[in-house]
Amino acid sequence: LRDRLVGFLPHYAPLFSRLAPLANWRNRSKLLRALLERVAGISAKRALPEWRRDVFAPDGEVFGPADGHEVVLFADTFNRTYERENLDAALTVLVAGGYRVHLPKPADGARPLCCGRTFLSAGLVDHARIELDRLVATYAPFAARGVLIVGLEPSCLLTLRDELLSLRSDEAAKTVSAHALMFEEFLVREAAAGRLSLPLAPIAEKAIVHGHCHQKSFGAFKPVEQALRLIPDLKVETIESSCCGMAGAFGYGTDTYDTSIEMAELSLLPAVRGTDARTLVIADGTSCRHQIKDGTDRTALHVARALAMSLDSARPNP
Repeated sequence: LRDRLVGFLPHYAPLFSRLAPLANWRNRSKLLRALLERVAGISAKRALPEWRRDVFAPDGEVFGPADGHEVVLFADTFNRTYERENLDAALTVLVAGGYRVHLPKPADGARPLCCGRTFLSAGLVDHARIELDRLVATYAPFAARGVLIVGLEPSCLLTLRDELLSLRSDEAAKTVSAHALMFEEFLVREAAAGRLSLPLAPIAEKAIVHGHCHQKSFGAFKPVEQALRLIPDLKVETIESSCCGMAGAFGYGTDTYDTSIEMAELSLLPAVRGTDARTLVIADGTSCRHQIKDGTDRTALHVARALAMSLDSARPNP
């Protein structure tokens, strides 16, 4: 049951978002926590991500200047449903950089796009293939004309660089995979090409950064540090840590919760507790941010939000 609850998240997320106050009741009820632990093996000690009604669902599919360099923004299920601020921030940064941002909707119009990551984590490969087929059909026309596909959640975006090619070997899938970049990878590439111009201002003296396992394994973590260094006067330090311990649904299990916390306590959580409130805590992964919040009560930010804060700081006061 736990695996199916995780796997089918993209399917029931729209309904639970509309019922947010009721759906979030579990976190506030000891009885419901205990019941879900008994029935589905989800630890009563672990808070679940909070549902919200104001999901990321902007009006329109294209944003930014008509003559801007085109890019597709992949709005993944996790950020779209639980932390829309990250997608809002990414859209703000890209438009401020002069880009023409596409948020294409699937032709079937049934529900938002998904990479199939939750199904893959539950071993439901056929369901994951269906999600990826919808995504490829939507993004392939853009990739075919060289438009890059940019994402915020490492486990989702990097599915396009990895598992997609294990499930499909056709030209459309290969083209989409070849054009998929993390948000930071895109910004660093654009900066190196001289195309990125963002009016940024200082927001803090220091930021500590935790790298997502997918970012590290795909060599996509270094651009996180480089993107943060675009912010003036910000000292960036990497937390020398392994996996945060969440590993998708691993950190929620009744039988794995304690191990999850032990992993986080090896280096990540002590490093966060050792900083003062003025230091920014940065983590791109949804699960990583959740673990940090649960273990330290500190709110970690996605790089997109830090850059959006820097943009906002650069604006003249009214």
